[in-house]
Amino acid sequence: MTSTTNDAFDRRGVLLSGFLPAALFAIGEGAIIPIIPIAADSLGASLAFAGFVAALILVGELIGDVPSGVVVGRIGERNAMIGAAVVSVVGLLVCVVAPDAWVLAVGVFLVGVSTAVFALARHAYMTTAIPLAIRARALSSLGGVFRFGYFVGPFVSAGVVHLTGTTQSAFWIHVVCCLAAAVVLLVLRDPATGARGLRMPNRASRPATDDRTDPTEPPADTGAQFVQQEAHGLFRTLRDNRAVLARLGSGAALIGALRAGRQVILPLWAVSVGLDDASAALVIGIAGAVDFALFYTSGQIMDRWGRLASALPCMLGLAVSYFLLAWSGHLDARVGWFVGIAVGMSLANGVGSGILMTLGADLAPRGNPAPFLGAWRFTGDFGSAAAPLVISGVTAVASLALASGVMGVLGLVGAGVLLRYVPRYLPRRLR
Repeated sequence: MTSTTNDAFDRRGVLLSGFLPAALFAIGEGAIIPIIPIAADSLGASLAFAGFVAALILVGELIGDVPSGVVVGRIGERNAMIGAAVVSVVGLLVCVVAPDAWVLAVGVFLVGVSTAVFALARHAYMTTAIPLAIRARALSSLGGVFRFGYFVGPFVSAGVVHLTGTTQSAFWIHVVCCLAAAVVLLVLRDPATGARGLRMPNRASRPATDDRTDPTEPPADTGAQFVQQEAHGLFRTLRDNRAVLARLGSGAALIGALRAGRQVILPLWAVSVGLDDASAALVIGIAGAVDFALFYTSGQIMDRWGRLASALPCMLGLAVSYFLLAWSGHLDARVGWFVGIAVGMSLANGVGSGILMTLGADLAPRGNPAPFLGAWRFTGDFGSAAAPLVISGVTAVASLALASGVMGVLGLVGAGVLLRYVPRYLPRRLR
Protein backbone atom coordinates (compact mmCIF):
# COMPACT_ATOMS: atom_id res chain seq x y z
CA MET A 1 0.00 0.00 0.00
CA THR A 2 1.45 3.34 -0.96
CA SER A 3 2.09 6.17 1.43
CA THR A 4 -0.59 8.27 -0.28
CA THR A 5 -3.16 5.56 0.23
CA ASN A 6 -2.17 5.18 3.85
CA ASP A 7 -2.53 8.90 4.43
CA ALA A 8 -5.99 8.97 2.83
CA PHE A 9 -7.07 5.94 4.84
CA ASP A 10 -5.74 7.37 8.06
CA ARG A 11 -7.51 10.68 7.54
CA ARG A 12 -10.89 9.00 7.16
CA GLY A 13 -10.48 6.23 9.69
CA VAL A 14 -8.64 8.13 12.41
CA LEU A 15 -10.90 11.17 12.26
CA LEU A 16 -14.05 9.04 12.39
CA SER A 17 -12.86 6.76 15.19
CA GLY A 18 -11.38 9.71 17.10
CA PHE A 19 -13.96 12.46 16.61
CA LEU A 20 -17.30 10.61 16.67
CA PRO A 21 -16.86 8.99 20.12
CA ALA A 22 -15.46 12.29 21.45
CA ALA A 23 -18.50 14.20 20.15
CA LEU A 24 -20.92 11.71 21.74
CA PHE A 25 -19.11 11.79 25.09
CA ALA A 26 -18.90 15.60 25.06
CA ILE A 27 -22.62 16.03 24.32
CA GLY A 28 -23.45 13.75 27.24
CA GLU A 29 -21.13 15.56 29.63
CA GLY A 30 -22.39 18.94 28.44
CA ALA A 31 -25.92 17.77 29.19
CA ILE A 32 -25.25 16.89 32.85
CA ILE A 33 -22.89 19.69 33.96
CA PRO A 34 -25.59 22.37 34.41
CA ILE A 35 -27.94 19.82 35.96
CA ILE A 36 -25.66 18.55 38.75
CA PRO A 37 -26.17 21.44 41.24
CA ILE A 38 -29.92 21.40 40.54
CA ALA A 39 -30.05 17.65 41.18
CA ALA A 40 -28.11 18.11 44.43
CA ASP A 41 -30.51 20.86 45.52
CA SER A 42 -33.50 18.61 44.79
CA LEU A 43 -31.98 15.99 47.10
CA GLY A 44 -31.83 18.44 49.98
CA ALA A 45 -28.29 19.82 49.65
CA SER A 46 -27.52 23.33 50.82
CA LEU A 47 -26.40 25.88 48.24
CA ALA A 48 -22.78 25.50 49.33
CA PHE A 49 -22.88 21.69 49.21
CA ALA A 50 -24.63 21.74 45.83
CA GLY A 51 -21.71 23.80 44.53
CA PHE A 52 -19.29 21.32 46.05
CA VAL A 53 -21.04 18.40 44.33
CA ALA A 54 -20.92 20.24 41.00
CA ALA A 55 -17.19 20.84 41.46
CA LEU A 56 -16.51 17.14 42.04
CA ILE A 57 -16.64 16.38 38.32
CA LEU A 58 -13.63 18.69 37.83
CA VAL A 59 -11.97 17.34 40.98
CA GLY A 60 -12.44 13.81 39.63
CA GLU A 61 -10.84 14.80 36.34
CA LEU A 62 -7.92 16.42 38.13
CA ILE A 63 -7.29 13.42 40.39
CA GLY A 64 -7.71 11.00 37.50
CA ASP A 65 -5.37 12.80 35.07
CA VAL A 66 -1.98 11.36 36.01
CA PRO A 67 -2.86 7.74 36.87
CA SER A 68 -5.00 7.62 33.73
CA GLY A 69 -1.78 7.88 31.71
CA VAL A 70 -0.55 4.61 33.18
CA VAL A 71 -3.93 2.96 32.61
CA VAL A 72 -4.06 4.05 28.98
CA GLY A 73 -0.46 2.96 28.44
CA ARG A 74 -1.16 -0.51 29.83
CA ILE A 75 -4.41 -1.37 28.08
CA GLY A 76 -4.30 0.89 25.02
CA GLU A 77 -6.17 4.00 23.95
CA ARG A 78 -9.14 2.23 22.35
CA ASN A 79 -9.69 -0.14 25.29
CA ALA A 80 -9.33 2.73 27.75
CA MET A 81 -11.99 4.84 25.99
CA ILE A 82 -14.41 1.89 26.01
CA GLY A 83 -13.66 1.14 29.67
CA ALA A 84 -14.03 4.80 30.64
CA ALA A 85 -17.42 4.95 28.92
CA VAL A 86 -18.57 1.88 30.89
CA VAL A 87 -17.29 3.26 34.22
CA SER A 88 -18.99 6.56 33.45
CA VAL A 89 -22.28 4.72 32.92
CA VAL A 90 -21.87 3.15 36.38
CA GLY A 91 -21.32 6.59 37.92
CA LEU A 92 -24.32 8.01 36.07
CA LEU A 93 -26.58 5.18 37.27
CA VAL A 94 -25.44 5.98 40.82
CA CYS A 95 -26.52 9.58 40.18
CA VAL A 96 -29.92 8.44 38.87
CA VAL A 97 -30.74 6.26 41.91
CA ALA A 98 -29.01 8.50 44.50
CA PRO A 99 -31.23 8.82 47.62
CA ASP A 100 -29.30 11.83 48.91
CA ALA A 101 -26.69 14.36 47.86
CA TRP A 102 -23.78 12.37 49.33
CA VAL A 103 -24.46 9.40 47.07
CA LEU A 104 -24.91 11.80 44.16
CA ALA A 105 -21.48 13.22 44.97
CA VAL A 106 -19.93 9.74 44.71
CA GLY A 107 -21.51 9.23 41.28
CA VAL A 108 -20.39 12.65 40.03
CA PHE A 109 -16.83 12.02 41.21
CA LEU A 110 -16.78 8.66 39.41
CA VAL A 111 -17.96 10.36 36.20
CA GLY A 112 -15.15 12.91 36.59
CA VAL A 113 -12.47 10.22 36.95
CA SER A 114 -13.76 8.31 33.93
CA THR A 115 -13.84 11.54 31.93
CA ALA A 116 -10.13 12.01 32.67
CA VAL A 117 -9.36 8.52 31.34
CA PHE A 118 -11.50 9.01 28.21
CA ALA A 119 -10.00 12.42 27.43
CA LEU A 120 -6.43 11.22 27.95
CA ALA A 121 -6.99 8.11 25.82
CA ARG A 122 -8.51 10.22 23.06
CA HIS A 123 -5.57 12.64 23.24
CA ALA A 124 -2.97 9.84 23.16
CA TYR A 125 -4.77 8.10 20.30
CA MET A 126 -4.75 11.21 18.14
CA THR A 127 -1.13 11.94 19.11
CA THR A 128 0.10 8.57 17.81
CA ALA A 129 -2.21 8.37 14.78
CA ILE A 130 -2.05 11.88 13.27
CA PRO A 131 0.92 12.93 11.10
CA LEU A 132 2.90 15.89 12.38
CA ALA A 133 2.04 18.04 9.36
CA ILE A 134 -1.64 18.23 10.37
CA ARG A 135 -1.32 17.58 14.10
CA ALA A 136 -2.36 21.03 15.31
CA ARG A 137 -5.37 21.20 12.98
CA ALA A 138 -6.49 17.73 14.07
CA LEU A 139 -6.10 18.43 17.79
CA SER A 140 -7.65 21.89 17.62
CA SER A 141 -10.55 20.33 15.73
CA LEU A 142 -10.79 17.74 18.49
CA GLY A 143 -11.00 20.59 20.98
CA GLY A 144 -13.71 22.12 18.79
CA VAL A 145 -15.66 18.86 18.92
CA PHE A 146 -15.61 18.98 22.71
CA ARG A 147 -16.73 22.62 22.71
CA PHE A 148 -19.52 21.69 20.34
CA GLY A 149 -20.67 19.02 22.78
CA TYR A 150 -20.65 21.48 25.67
CA PHE A 151 -22.66 23.90 23.53
CA VAL A 152 -25.28 21.37 22.36
CA GLY A 153 -25.53 19.28 25.52
CA PRO A 154 -27.38 21.82 27.71
CA PHE A 155 -30.04 22.31 25.02
CA VAL A 156 -30.60 18.55 24.79
CA SER A 157 -30.76 18.37 28.58
CA ALA A 158 -33.27 21.23 28.78
CA GLY A 159 -35.55 19.50 26.27
CA VAL A 160 -35.42 16.12 28.03
CA VAL A 161 -36.01 17.60 31.48
CA HIS A 162 -38.93 19.62 30.12
CA LEU A 163 -40.51 16.52 28.55
CA THR A 164 -39.97 14.21 31.53
CA GLY A 165 -40.46 16.70 34.35
CA THR A 166 -37.56 15.25 36.37
CA THR A 167 -34.01 16.53 36.72
CA GLN A 168 -32.50 13.04 37.03
CA SER A 169 -33.58 12.24 33.46
CA ALA A 170 -30.67 14.38 32.18
CA PHE A 171 -28.23 11.74 33.44
CA TRP A 172 -29.79 9.23 31.05
CA ILE A 173 -28.64 11.41 28.14
CA HIS A 174 -25.03 10.83 29.13
CA VAL A 175 -25.72 7.12 29.66
CA VAL A 176 -26.98 6.84 26.08
CA CYS A 177 -24.04 8.88 24.76
CA CYS A 178 -21.47 6.77 26.64
CA LEU A 179 -22.99 3.52 25.38
CA ALA A 180 -23.14 4.90 21.84
CA ALA A 181 -19.47 5.94 22.04
CA ALA A 182 -18.48 2.46 23.28
CA VAL A 183 -20.43 0.80 20.44
CA VAL A 184 -18.78 3.06 17.86
CA LEU A 185 -15.33 2.15 19.20
CA LEU A 186 -16.18 -1.56 19.18
CA VAL A 187 -17.64 -1.55 15.67
CA LEU A 188 -15.19 0.69 13.82
CA ARG A 189 -11.89 -0.77 12.71
CA ASP A 190 -8.70 0.57 14.27
CA PRO A 191 -7.00 2.42 11.35
CA ALA A 192 -3.56 1.35 12.62
CA THR A 193 -4.24 -2.40 12.82
CA GLY A 194 -7.50 -3.01 10.97
CA ALA A 195 -8.83 -4.81 14.07
CA ARG A 196 -12.17 -4.35 15.77
CA GLY A 197 -13.15 -4.71 19.41
CA LEU A 198 -10.95 -4.97 22.50
CA ARG A 199 -7.27 -5.72 21.89
CA MET A 200 -4.19 -5.30 24.04
CA PRO A 201 -1.81 -2.64 22.66
CA ASN A 202 1.17 -3.57 20.55
CA ARG A 203 3.44 -0.73 19.53
CA ALA A 204 4.91 -2.87 16.81
CA SER A 205 1.60 -2.62 14.97
CA ARG A 206 1.76 1.15 14.84
CA PRO A 207 2.55 2.49 11.39
CA ALA A 208 5.86 4.33 11.23
CA THR A 209 5.63 7.72 9.55
CA ASP A 210 8.70 9.56 8.41
CA ASP A 211 7.30 12.95 9.34
CA ARG A 212 6.75 11.99 12.95
CA THR A 213 9.74 9.77 13.76
CA ASP A 214 13.38 10.74 14.05
CA PRO A 215 15.38 8.28 11.91
CA THR A 216 18.13 8.23 14.55
CA GLU A 217 15.72 6.87 17.17
CA PRO A 218 15.50 3.12 17.83
CA PRO A 219 12.57 1.21 16.30
CA ALA A 220 9.24 1.09 18.09
CA ASP A 221 8.92 -1.23 21.08
CA THR A 222 7.30 -4.60 20.72
CA GLY A 223 4.22 -5.31 22.80
CA ALA A 224 6.22 -7.14 25.50
CA GLN A 225 8.76 -4.35 25.74
CA PHE A 226 5.94 -1.82 25.90
CA VAL A 227 4.24 -3.51 28.86
CA GLN A 228 7.60 -3.83 30.62
CA GLN A 229 8.21 -0.12 30.02
CA GLU A 230 4.85 0.70 31.59
CA ALA A 231 5.82 -1.17 34.75
CA HIS A 232 8.01 1.77 35.72
CA GLY A 233 4.74 3.57 36.38
CA LEU A 234 3.64 7.01 37.35
CA PHE A 235 6.54 8.24 39.46
CA ARG A 236 9.12 7.31 36.82
CA THR A 237 7.18 9.43 34.32
CA LEU A 238 7.06 12.39 36.68
CA ARG A 239 10.75 12.07 37.56
CA ASP A 240 11.97 11.71 33.99
CA ASN A 241 9.94 14.72 32.81
CA ARG A 242 10.20 16.93 35.88
CA ALA A 243 12.02 19.74 34.06
CA VAL A 244 9.48 20.27 31.29
CA LEU A 245 6.53 19.72 33.65
CA ALA A 246 7.85 22.26 36.14
CA ARG A 247 8.71 24.88 33.51
CA LEU A 248 6.56 24.62 30.43
CA GLY A 249 3.92 22.82 32.52
CA SER A 250 3.57 25.99 34.59
CA GLY A 251 2.69 27.79 31.35
CA ALA A 252 0.06 25.15 30.65
CA ALA A 253 -1.37 25.66 34.14
CA LEU A 254 -1.64 29.40 33.53
CA ILE A 255 -3.37 28.83 30.17
CA GLY A 256 -5.86 26.58 31.95
CA ALA A 257 -6.33 29.18 34.69
CA LEU A 258 -7.08 32.07 32.35
CA ARG A 259 -9.50 29.98 30.31
CA ALA A 260 -11.39 28.72 33.34
CA GLY A 261 -11.34 32.17 34.93
CA ARG A 262 -13.30 33.72 32.07
CA GLN A 263 -16.12 31.23 32.63
CA VAL A 264 -16.36 32.41 36.23
CA ILE A 265 -15.67 36.13 35.95
CA LEU A 266 -17.94 36.94 32.98
CA PRO A 267 -21.20 35.86 34.71
CA LEU A 268 -20.12 37.62 37.91
CA TRP A 269 -19.26 40.80 35.99
CA ALA A 270 -22.61 40.69 34.19
CA VAL A 271 -24.32 40.73 37.58
CA SER A 272 -22.09 43.54 38.84
CA VAL A 273 -22.96 45.82 35.88
CA GLY A 274 -26.68 45.18 36.26
CA LEU A 275 -27.45 42.88 33.33
CA ASP A 276 -30.49 40.67 33.76
CA ASP A 277 -30.14 36.88 33.47
CA ALA A 278 -31.46 36.65 29.90
CA SER A 279 -29.20 39.43 28.60
CA ALA A 280 -26.15 37.99 30.37
CA ALA A 281 -26.83 34.54 28.92
CA LEU A 282 -27.23 36.04 25.43
CA VAL A 283 -23.93 37.94 25.61
CA ILE A 284 -22.02 34.94 26.98
CA GLY A 285 -23.67 32.67 24.41
CA ILE A 286 -22.64 34.93 21.52
CA ALA A 287 -19.11 35.06 22.92
CA GLY A 288 -19.08 31.25 23.13
CA ALA A 289 -20.12 31.02 19.48
CA VAL A 290 -17.20 33.28 18.48
CA ASP A 291 -14.85 31.07 20.50
CA PHE A 292 -16.15 27.89 18.84
CA ALA A 293 -15.93 29.34 15.33
CA LEU A 294 -12.14 29.79 15.55
CA PHE A 295 -11.05 26.26 16.49
CA TYR A 296 -9.84 25.27 13.01
CA THR A 297 -8.20 28.64 12.41
CA SER A 298 -6.10 28.05 15.52
CA GLY A 299 -4.88 24.74 14.14
CA GLN A 300 -3.96 26.34 10.82
CA ILE A 301 -1.95 29.02 12.61
CA MET A 302 -0.03 26.44 14.64
CA ASP A 303 0.71 24.15 11.69
CA ARG A 304 1.81 27.01 9.44
CA TRP A 305 3.61 29.45 11.76
CA GLY A 306 4.35 27.43 14.87
CA ARG A 307 2.92 26.92 18.34
CA LEU A 308 3.96 30.30 19.71
CA ALA A 309 1.99 32.05 16.96
CA SER A 310 -1.15 30.71 18.64
CA ALA A 311 -0.11 30.54 22.29
CA LEU A 312 1.20 34.11 22.69
CA PRO A 313 -1.77 35.95 21.10
CA CYS A 314 -4.08 33.78 23.19
CA MET A 315 -2.38 34.60 26.49
CA LEU A 316 -1.76 38.27 25.73
CA GLY A 317 -5.31 38.74 24.45
CA LEU A 318 -6.79 37.17 27.57
CA ALA A 319 -4.50 39.20 29.83
CA VAL A 320 -5.43 42.49 28.13
CA SER A 321 -9.13 41.55 28.33
CA TYR A 322 -8.88 40.94 32.08
CA PHE A 323 -7.14 44.32 32.55
CA LEU A 324 -9.79 46.10 30.46
CA LEU A 325 -12.53 44.43 32.46
CA ALA A 326 -10.99 45.66 35.71
CA TRP A 327 -10.59 49.18 34.29
CA SER A 328 -14.11 49.45 32.82
CA GLY A 329 -16.05 48.85 36.02
CA HIS A 330 -16.41 52.54 36.90
CA LEU A 331 -17.38 53.75 33.40
CA ASP A 332 -20.87 54.90 32.46
CA ALA A 333 -20.71 52.71 29.36
CA ARG A 334 -19.56 49.67 31.32
CA VAL A 335 -22.31 47.43 29.86
CA GLY A 336 -21.09 48.15 26.34
CA TRP A 337 -17.51 47.56 27.44
CA PHE A 338 -18.54 44.26 29.01
CA VAL A 339 -20.07 43.07 25.73
CA GLY A 340 -16.98 44.05 23.76
CA ILE A 341 -14.58 42.52 26.29
CA ALA A 342 -16.55 39.27 26.43
CA VAL A 343 -16.25 38.94 22.65
CA GLY A 344 -12.57 39.92 22.81
CA MET A 345 -11.89 37.24 25.41
CA SER A 346 -13.54 34.67 23.16
CA LEU A 347 -11.46 35.77 20.17
CA ALA A 348 -8.27 35.38 22.21
CA ASN A 349 -9.34 32.04 23.61
CA GLY A 350 -10.41 30.79 20.17
CA VAL A 351 -7.01 31.63 18.68
CA GLY A 352 -5.51 29.28 21.27
CA SER A 353 -7.95 26.43 20.71
CA GLY A 354 -6.15 23.10 21.00
CA ILE A 355 -2.84 24.64 22.11
CA LEU A 356 -2.53 22.51 25.28
CA MET A 357 -3.27 19.26 23.46
CA THR A 358 -0.89 20.17 20.65
CA LEU A 359 1.97 21.12 22.97
CA GLY A 360 1.43 17.94 24.95
CA ALA A 361 1.51 15.85 21.78
CA ASP A 362 4.70 17.60 20.63
CA LEU A 363 6.46 17.03 23.96
CA ALA A 364 5.30 13.46 24.62
CA PRO A 365 7.62 10.50 23.90
CA ARG A 366 6.76 9.16 20.45
CA GLY A 367 6.65 5.47 21.34
CA ASN A 368 4.47 5.69 24.44
CA PRO A 369 2.89 9.13 24.99
CA ALA A 370 0.10 8.26 27.45
CA PRO A 371 1.93 8.50 30.83
CA PHE A 372 3.47 11.86 29.92
CA LEU A 373 0.18 13.18 28.55
CA GLY A 374 -1.55 12.26 31.80
CA ALA A 375 0.94 14.36 33.77
CA TRP A 376 0.74 17.15 31.18
CA ARG A 377 -3.05 17.28 31.30
CA PHE A 378 -2.84 17.46 35.10
CA THR A 379 -0.93 20.76 34.86
CA GLY A 380 -3.62 22.37 32.69
CA ASP A 381 -6.47 20.99 34.78
CA PHE A 382 -4.76 22.14 37.97
CA GLY A 383 -4.79 25.69 36.66
CA SER A 384 -8.43 25.33 35.65
CA ALA A 385 -9.36 24.13 39.12
CA ALA A 386 -7.35 26.84 40.88
CA ALA A 387 -8.66 29.83 38.91
CA PRO A 388 -12.18 29.93 40.38
CA LEU A 389 -10.67 29.72 43.87
CA VAL A 390 -8.34 32.64 43.13
CA ILE A 391 -11.15 34.77 41.73
CA SER A 392 -13.54 34.02 44.59
CA GLY A 393 -10.82 34.53 47.22
CA VAL A 394 -9.60 37.89 45.88
CA THR A 395 -13.20 39.05 45.37
CA ALA A 396 -14.08 38.14 48.96
CA VAL A 397 -11.03 39.96 50.36
CA ALA A 398 -10.97 42.96 47.99
CA SER A 399 -13.13 43.31 44.87
CA LEU A 400 -14.06 41.65 41.59
CA ALA A 401 -12.09 44.31 39.70
CA LEU A 402 -8.92 43.41 41.60
CA ALA A 403 -9.55 39.72 40.93
CA SER A 404 -9.73 40.52 37.23
CA GLY A 405 -6.48 42.47 37.49
CA VAL A 406 -4.77 39.56 39.23
CA MET A 407 -5.84 37.24 36.41
CA GLY A 408 -4.42 39.74 33.91
CA VAL A 409 -1.05 39.67 35.69
CA LEU A 410 -1.09 35.85 35.62
CA GLY A 411 -1.74 36.06 31.88
CA LEU A 412 1.36 38.20 31.33
CA VAL A 413 3.42 35.79 33.43
CA GLY A 414 2.08 32.88 31.39
CA ALA A 415 2.98 34.61 28.12
CA GLY A 416 6.52 35.11 29.39
CA VAL A 417 6.82 31.46 30.44
CA LEU A 418 5.65 30.26 27.02
CA LEU A 419 7.97 32.66 25.19
CA ARG A 420 10.91 31.43 27.27
CA TYR A 421 10.34 27.68 27.26
CA VAL A 422 8.45 26.67 24.09
CA PRO A 423 11.53 27.27 21.88
CA ARG A 424 13.70 25.50 24.45
CA TYR A 425 11.72 22.28 24.72
CA LEU A 426 10.33 21.88 21.21
CA PRO A 427 12.56 20.92 18.27
CA ARG A 428 13.10 23.68 15.74
CA ARG A 429 10.86 21.99 13.16
CA LEU A 430 7.88 22.28 15.51
CA ARG A 431 8.18 26.01 16.15
